[in-house]
Amino acid sequence: MTQNELYVLINTNPYEFLYTDPHLGERIIFLTLGGSHAYGTNIEGSDVDIRGCALNSPNEILGLSHFEQRVDEATDTTVYSFNKLISLLIGCNPNTIERLGCKPEHYFYINAVGQRLIDNKNLFLSQRAVHAFGGYANQQLRRLQNALTHDHYPQDEKERHILGTCKSVFEDFRLQHKDIPGDAVRLYIDKGVTDGMDTEIFIDCDLKHYPLRSFKQMNSDLGTVIGQYAKLGKRNSKKDDMHLNKHAMHLVRLYLMCFDILEKGEINTYREDDRDFLLEIRSGKFQKPDGTYYHEFFDLINDYEKRLEYDKKNTSLPPNPDYKRIEEFVMEVNTDACYLVPHHSAV
Repeated sequence: MTQNELYVLINTNPYEFLYTDPHLGERIIFLTLGGSHAYGTNIEGSDVDIRGCALNSPNEILGLSHFEQRVDEATDTTVYSFNKLISLLIGCNPNTIERLGCKPEHYFYINAVGQRLIDNKNLFLSQRAVHAFGGYANQQLRRLQNALTHDHYPQDEKERHILGTCKSVFEDFRLQHKDIPGDAVRLYIDKGVTDGMDTEIFIDCDLKHYPLRSFKQMNSDLGTVIGQYAKLGKRNSKKDDMHLNKHAMHLVRLYLMCFDILEKGEINTYREDDRDFLLEIRSGKFQKPDGTYYHEFFDLINDYEKRLEYDKKNTSLPPNPDYKRIEEFVMEVNTDACYLVPHHSAV
Protein backbone atom coordinates (compact mmCIF):
# COMPACT_ATOMS: atom_id res chain seq x y z
CA MET A 1 0.00 0.00 0.00
CA THR A 2 1.47 3.35 -1.08
CA GLN A 3 1.60 6.50 1.05
CA ASN A 4 -0.98 8.15 -1.20
CA GLU A 5 -3.35 5.23 -0.70
CA LEU A 6 -2.82 5.47 3.05
CA TYR A 7 -3.55 9.21 3.03
CA VAL A 8 -6.78 8.54 1.20
CA LEU A 9 -7.66 5.73 3.60
CA ILE A 10 -7.23 7.71 6.83
CA ASN A 11 -9.34 10.52 5.42
CA THR A 12 -12.39 8.28 5.16
CA ASN A 13 -15.17 8.35 7.75
CA PRO A 14 -14.10 5.25 9.72
CA TYR A 15 -10.85 7.05 10.67
CA GLU A 16 -12.53 10.27 11.80
CA PHE A 17 -11.54 9.52 15.40
CA LEU A 18 -7.91 10.31 14.50
CA TYR A 19 -8.98 13.92 14.13
CA THR A 20 -11.76 14.24 16.68
CA ASP A 21 -10.41 12.33 19.68
CA PRO A 22 -8.96 15.00 22.04
CA HIS A 23 -6.06 12.66 22.88
CA LEU A 24 -5.06 12.39 19.23
CA GLY A 25 -5.34 15.03 16.47
CA GLU A 26 -2.48 17.55 16.81
CA ARG A 27 -0.83 15.41 19.50
CA ILE A 28 -0.04 12.52 17.14
CA ILE A 29 3.70 12.28 16.51
CA PHE A 30 3.65 9.39 14.06
CA LEU A 31 1.34 7.00 12.26
CA THR A 32 2.63 3.90 10.51
CA LEU A 33 1.56 0.59 9.09
CA GLY A 34 1.31 -2.38 11.41
CA GLY A 35 0.70 -6.09 11.00
CA SER A 36 1.41 -8.02 7.81
CA HIS A 37 1.75 -4.90 5.64
CA ALA A 38 4.53 -3.67 7.92
CA TYR A 39 6.30 -7.05 7.86
CA GLY A 40 5.90 -7.55 4.11
CA THR A 41 3.91 -10.75 4.67
CA ASN A 42 0.53 -9.42 3.53
CA ILE A 43 -1.50 -11.36 1.01
CA GLU A 44 -4.61 -10.46 -0.96
CA GLY A 45 -7.32 -9.49 1.50
CA SER A 46 -4.95 -8.78 4.41
CA ASP A 47 -6.31 -6.18 6.82
CA VAL A 48 -4.61 -2.79 7.02
CA ASP A 49 -3.43 -2.21 10.59
CA ILE A 50 -2.41 1.27 11.70
CA ARG A 51 -0.20 2.01 14.70
CA GLY A 52 0.84 5.34 16.14
CA CYS A 53 1.80 7.46 19.10
CA ALA A 54 0.41 10.68 20.56
CA LEU A 55 1.91 13.06 23.11
CA ASN A 56 0.38 13.15 26.56
CA SER A 57 -1.47 16.34 27.45
CA PRO A 58 -0.36 18.65 30.31
CA ASN A 59 -3.11 17.39 32.63
CA GLU A 60 -1.96 13.81 31.97
CA ILE A 61 1.69 14.71 32.59
CA LEU A 62 1.19 17.03 35.60
CA GLY A 63 -2.31 16.31 36.81
CA LEU A 64 -4.60 13.42 37.55
CA SER A 65 -5.91 12.66 34.06
CA HIS A 66 -4.89 9.38 32.50
CA PHE A 67 -4.60 8.15 28.94
CA GLU A 68 -2.71 5.09 27.70
CA GLN A 69 -3.99 4.22 24.24
CA ARG A 70 -6.86 4.48 21.80
CA VAL A 71 -7.87 1.19 20.21
CA ASP A 72 -10.34 1.21 17.35
CA GLU A 73 -11.20 -2.39 16.53
CA ALA A 74 -13.27 -1.50 13.46
CA THR A 75 -10.19 -0.12 11.67
CA ASP A 76 -7.52 -2.23 13.42
CA THR A 77 -5.91 0.95 14.73
CA THR A 78 -3.97 1.44 17.96
CA VAL A 79 -2.44 4.76 18.99
CA TYR A 80 -0.38 4.70 22.19
CA SER A 81 0.23 7.66 24.44
CA PHE A 82 3.87 8.72 24.50
CA ASN A 83 4.39 7.68 28.13
CA LYS A 84 2.73 4.30 27.60
CA LEU A 85 4.79 3.62 24.49
CA ILE A 86 8.02 4.48 26.32
CA SER A 87 7.20 2.05 29.14
CA LEU A 88 6.65 -0.75 26.60
CA LEU A 89 9.77 0.13 24.62
CA ILE A 90 11.89 -0.10 27.77
CA GLY A 91 10.84 -3.75 28.04
CA CYS A 92 11.62 -4.27 24.32
CA ASN A 93 7.98 -5.27 23.78
CA PRO A 94 7.83 -6.74 20.24
CA ASN A 95 4.52 -5.11 19.31
CA THR A 96 5.94 -1.66 20.01
CA ILE A 97 9.70 -1.89 19.38
CA GLU A 98 8.91 -2.88 15.79
CA ARG A 99 7.16 0.47 15.33
CA LEU A 100 10.60 2.13 15.45
CA GLY A 101 11.97 0.01 12.60
CA CYS A 102 9.37 0.33 9.85
CA LYS A 103 10.28 1.20 6.28
CA PRO A 104 10.49 5.02 5.85
CA GLU A 105 7.63 5.00 3.35
CA HIS A 106 5.40 3.20 5.87
CA TYR A 107 5.40 6.26 8.16
CA PHE A 108 2.62 8.13 6.44
CA TYR A 109 2.67 10.82 9.12
CA ILE A 110 5.63 11.78 11.30
CA ASN A 111 6.57 15.07 12.95
CA ALA A 112 9.84 16.26 14.52
CA VAL A 113 9.17 14.55 17.86
CA GLY A 114 8.27 11.29 16.18
CA GLN A 115 11.47 11.45 14.14
CA ARG A 116 13.50 12.11 17.30
CA LEU A 117 11.97 9.02 18.90
CA ILE A 118 12.86 6.87 15.91
CA ASP A 119 16.35 8.39 15.70
CA ASN A 120 16.86 7.39 19.36
CA LYS A 121 15.58 3.83 19.00
CA ASN A 122 18.91 2.37 20.09
CA LEU A 123 18.20 3.70 23.59
CA PHE A 124 15.66 0.91 23.99
CA LEU A 125 17.71 -2.02 22.71
CA SER A 126 18.97 -4.39 25.39
CA GLN A 127 19.19 -8.03 26.34
CA ARG A 128 15.57 -7.76 27.44
CA ALA A 129 14.80 -8.62 23.81
CA VAL A 130 15.70 -12.24 24.60
CA HIS A 131 12.88 -12.69 27.07
CA ALA A 132 10.45 -10.33 25.31
CA PHE A 133 10.73 -11.83 21.83
CA GLY A 134 11.38 -15.32 23.17
CA GLY A 135 8.22 -15.12 25.26
CA TYR A 136 6.11 -14.06 22.30
CA ALA A 137 7.70 -16.76 20.15
CA ASN A 138 6.92 -19.37 22.81
CA GLN A 139 3.28 -18.26 22.81
CA GLN A 140 3.10 -18.79 19.06
CA LEU A 141 4.84 -22.15 19.37
CA ARG A 142 2.45 -23.30 22.09
CA ARG A 143 -0.57 -22.32 20.00
CA LEU A 144 0.84 -24.28 17.11
CA GLN A 145 1.80 -27.33 19.13
CA ASN A 146 -1.45 -27.31 21.09
CA ALA A 147 -3.48 -27.46 17.91
CA LEU A 148 -1.31 -30.03 16.18
CA THR A 149 -0.68 -32.64 18.83
CA HIS A 150 -4.25 -33.67 19.54
CA ASP A 151 -5.45 -36.55 17.29
CA HIS A 152 -2.55 -36.15 14.86
CA TYR A 153 0.61 -37.41 16.49
CA PRO A 154 1.31 -40.73 18.20
CA GLN A 155 1.33 -40.58 21.98
CA ASP A 156 5.11 -40.54 22.41
CA GLU A 157 5.48 -37.65 19.97
CA LYS A 158 2.67 -35.72 21.66
CA GLU A 159 4.56 -36.14 24.90
CA ARG A 160 7.69 -34.69 23.32
CA HIS A 161 5.80 -31.58 22.23
CA ILE A 162 4.19 -31.20 25.64
CA LEU A 163 7.63 -31.48 27.24
CA GLY A 164 8.93 -28.65 25.06
CA THR A 165 6.05 -26.42 26.11
CA CYS A 166 6.50 -27.34 29.79
CA LYS A 167 10.18 -26.46 29.62
CA SER A 168 9.35 -23.09 28.09
CA VAL A 169 6.75 -22.39 30.78
CA PHE A 170 9.16 -23.40 33.51
CA GLU A 171 11.89 -21.15 32.09
CA ASP A 172 9.45 -18.23 32.14
CA PHE A 173 8.62 -19.11 35.74
CA ARG A 174 12.29 -19.33 36.74
CA LEU A 175 13.03 -15.91 35.23
CA GLN A 176 10.23 -14.42 37.33
CA HIS A 177 11.24 -16.26 40.51
CA LYS A 178 14.96 -15.64 40.86
CA ASP A 179 15.07 -17.68 44.07
CA ILE A 180 14.83 -21.04 42.27
CA PRO A 181 18.20 -22.59 41.32
CA GLY A 182 18.65 -23.32 37.63
CA ASP A 183 19.37 -27.03 38.19
CA ALA A 184 16.80 -27.65 40.92
CA VAL A 185 14.07 -28.89 38.57
CA ARG A 186 14.51 -31.35 35.72
CA LEU A 187 11.79 -32.27 33.22
CA TYR A 188 12.36 -35.28 30.97
CA ILE A 189 10.69 -38.18 29.15
CA ASP A 190 11.06 -41.80 30.20
CA LYS A 191 9.19 -45.09 29.95
CA GLY A 192 5.59 -44.58 31.02
CA VAL A 193 4.15 -45.87 34.27
CA THR A 194 0.64 -44.55 33.65
CA ASP A 195 -1.84 -46.89 31.98
CA GLY A 196 -2.05 -46.36 28.22
CA MET A 197 1.19 -44.34 27.98
CA ASP A 198 4.30 -45.88 26.45
CA THR A 199 6.32 -42.81 27.43
CA GLU A 200 5.50 -39.88 29.67
CA ILE A 201 6.96 -36.74 31.23
CA PHE A 202 8.64 -36.98 34.63
CA ILE A 203 9.96 -34.34 36.97
CA ASP A 204 12.86 -34.42 39.42
CA CYS A 205 12.87 -31.69 42.09
CA ASP A 206 15.57 -30.76 44.56
CA LEU A 207 14.12 -27.81 46.45
CA LYS A 208 14.86 -26.95 50.06
CA HIS A 209 13.38 -24.13 52.12
CA TYR A 210 11.42 -23.04 49.06
CA PRO A 211 8.30 -20.80 49.42
CA LEU A 212 5.19 -22.93 49.26
CA ARG A 213 3.23 -20.31 47.34
CA SER A 214 5.90 -20.16 44.64
CA PHE A 215 5.91 -23.95 44.46
CA LYS A 216 2.13 -23.91 44.10
CA GLN A 217 2.40 -21.39 41.25
CA MET A 218 4.98 -23.55 39.47
CA ASN A 219 2.69 -26.56 39.70
CA SER A 220 -0.24 -24.49 38.48
CA ASP A 221 1.70 -23.18 35.46
CA LEU A 222 2.83 -26.67 34.43
CA GLY A 223 -0.61 -28.13 35.17
CA THR A 224 -2.21 -25.55 32.88
CA VAL A 225 -0.10 -26.84 29.98
CA ILE A 226 -1.21 -30.43 30.60
CA GLY A 227 -4.82 -29.29 30.89
CA GLN A 228 -4.70 -27.33 27.64
CA TYR A 229 -3.47 -30.36 25.70
CA ALA A 230 -6.10 -32.59 27.32
CA LYS A 231 -8.99 -30.29 26.34
CA LEU A 232 -8.08 -29.80 22.72
CA GLY A 233 -10.55 -30.95 20.10
CA LYS A 234 -10.04 -32.04 16.53
CA ARG A 235 -9.18 -29.42 13.97
CA ASN A 236 -10.36 -30.23 10.49
CA SER A 237 -11.15 -27.01 8.67
CA LYS A 238 -9.18 -25.12 6.06
CA LYS A 239 -9.56 -22.00 8.18
CA ASP A 240 -7.73 -23.73 11.01
CA ASP A 241 -4.88 -24.60 8.64
CA MET A 242 -4.61 -20.96 7.55
CA HIS A 243 -4.42 -19.82 11.16
CA LEU A 244 -1.83 -22.44 12.03
CA ASN A 245 0.40 -21.46 9.13
CA LYS A 246 0.07 -17.82 10.12
CA HIS A 247 1.16 -18.73 13.67
CA ALA A 248 4.10 -20.65 12.22
CA MET A 249 5.11 -17.69 10.07
CA HIS A 250 4.95 -15.22 12.96
CA LEU A 251 6.92 -17.61 15.15
CA VAL A 252 9.77 -17.58 12.63
CA ARG A 253 9.48 -13.83 12.09
CA LEU A 254 9.81 -13.12 15.82
CA TYR A 255 13.03 -15.10 16.01
CA LEU A 256 14.46 -13.38 12.93
CA MET A 257 13.65 -9.92 14.28
CA CYS A 258 15.21 -10.80 17.62
CA PHE A 259 18.39 -12.03 15.92
CA ASP A 260 18.71 -8.69 14.12
CA ILE A 261 18.39 -6.84 17.43
CA LEU A 262 20.86 -9.01 19.36
CA GLU A 263 23.40 -9.58 16.59
CA LYS A 264 23.26 -6.30 14.64
CA GLY A 265 21.61 -3.83 16.99
CA GLU A 266 18.99 -3.22 14.29
CA ILE A 267 15.19 -3.16 14.24
CA ASN A 268 14.10 -4.45 10.85
CA THR A 269 10.32 -4.65 10.83
CA TYR A 270 9.95 -5.16 7.08
CA ARG A 271 11.52 -8.57 6.38
CA GLU A 272 12.98 -7.80 2.99
CA ASP A 273 15.41 -10.73 2.82
CA ASP A 274 13.07 -13.20 4.58
CA ARG A 275 9.82 -12.22 2.87
CA ASP A 276 9.66 -15.08 0.35
CA PHE A 277 10.49 -17.68 3.02
CA LEU A 278 7.89 -16.27 5.43
CA LEU A 279 5.22 -16.24 2.73
CA GLU A 280 6.07 -19.86 1.89
CA ILE A 281 5.46 -20.78 5.52
CA ARG A 282 2.18 -18.87 5.49
CA SER A 283 1.10 -20.78 2.38
CA GLY A 284 1.83 -24.16 4.02
CA LYS A 285 5.46 -24.96 3.16
CA PHE A 286 5.94 -27.09 6.28
CA GLN A 287 2.43 -28.52 6.63
CA LYS A 288 1.61 -32.07 5.61
CA PRO A 289 -1.62 -32.95 3.77
CA ASP A 290 -3.04 -34.38 7.02
CA GLY A 291 -2.61 -31.02 8.79
CA THR A 292 0.47 -31.91 10.84
CA TYR A 293 3.88 -30.33 10.33
CA TYR A 294 7.04 -31.84 8.94
CA HIS A 295 9.88 -32.45 11.39
CA GLU A 296 11.96 -29.94 9.46
CA PHE A 297 9.89 -27.10 10.88
CA PHE A 298 10.47 -28.08 14.49
CA ASP A 299 14.12 -28.75 13.71
CA LEU A 300 14.29 -25.19 12.40
CA ILE A 301 12.75 -23.84 15.61
CA ASN A 302 15.17 -25.91 17.71
CA ASP A 303 18.04 -24.35 15.76
CA TYR A 304 16.58 -20.88 16.37
CA GLU A 305 16.30 -21.59 20.09
CA LYS A 306 19.96 -22.59 20.21
CA ARG A 307 20.92 -19.47 18.26
CA LEU A 308 18.90 -17.33 20.67
CA GLU A 309 20.69 -18.91 23.63
CA TYR A 310 24.03 -18.21 21.97
CA ASP A 311 23.07 -14.60 21.23
CA LYS A 312 21.95 -14.14 24.83
CA LYS A 313 25.48 -14.95 25.98
CA ASN A 314 27.37 -13.13 23.23
CA THR A 315 25.37 -10.04 22.28
CA SER A 316 27.06 -6.67 22.73
CA LEU A 317 23.80 -5.14 23.95
CA PRO A 318 23.60 -4.15 27.65
CA PRO A 319 21.44 -6.17 30.06
CA ASN A 320 19.07 -3.20 30.43
CA PRO A 321 18.39 -0.02 28.46
CA ASP A 322 19.99 3.28 29.43
CA TYR A 323 17.36 4.52 31.89
CA LYS A 324 19.09 7.86 32.51
CA ARG A 325 19.22 8.84 28.84
CA ILE A 326 15.65 7.62 28.30
CA GLU A 327 14.47 9.67 31.25
CA GLU A 328 16.22 12.78 29.95
CA PHE A 329 14.62 12.27 26.53
CA VAL A 330 11.15 11.75 28.04
CA MET A 331 11.49 14.84 30.23
CA GLU A 332 12.47 16.96 27.23
CA VAL A 333 9.55 15.71 25.14
CA ASN A 334 6.99 16.03 27.94
CA THR A 335 8.21 19.53 28.87
CA ASP A 336 7.67 20.64 25.28
CA ALA A 337 4.32 18.82 25.20
CA CYS A 338 3.07 20.91 28.12
CA TYR A 339 3.53 24.02 25.97
CA LEU A 340 1.87 22.54 22.91
CA VAL A 341 -0.96 24.86 21.87
CA PRO A 342 -3.71 23.05 19.98
CA HIS A 343 -4.26 24.65 16.61
CA HIS A 344 -5.02 22.04 13.96
CA SER A 345 -4.99 18.35 13.40
CA ALA A 346 -1.60 16.85 12.64
CA VAL A 347 -2.93 14.12 10.36
